Amino acid sequence: MSQDRISCIQQQLQKYFDGLYLSDVALLKQVFHADAVYLCVTEQPVLQLSMAEYFPIVEQRISPASKQQLRQDKIISINLLNDTMAMVHVQCAIAPKYFYDALTFVAVNGEWKIISKVFHYELVVD
Repeated sequence: MSQDRISCIQQQLQKYFDGLYLSDVALLKQVFHADAVYLCVTEQPVLQLSMAEYFPIVEQRISPASKQQLRQDKIISINLLNDTMAMVHVQCAIAPKYFYDALTFVAVNGEWKIISKVFHYELVVD
């Protein structure tokens, strides 16, 4: 049973990575809960956005795919806390930044959604 939940989360993570790489808000809306919170802890004070604030930023961004950037998506861990909650750690790059994300997933009506994205980034220097 837990393998089924992990598989569902992995499928959502693929959409998440694809959505970021393609700057595809339609894909990201399939992954994020409508009430999800976006928190960047690199900046001080901490930057907090709602999905209504975050999605337009993604839409306006030139996609890494259009620049043929190398994908560096990586799932570090998926920890099922119970039947309806999981903590997921992933890494990915959108030049010139490399991201370290802590994603909290919740199961809503049998579908896994990100309810919070807390992340840190580092600037990548060539």
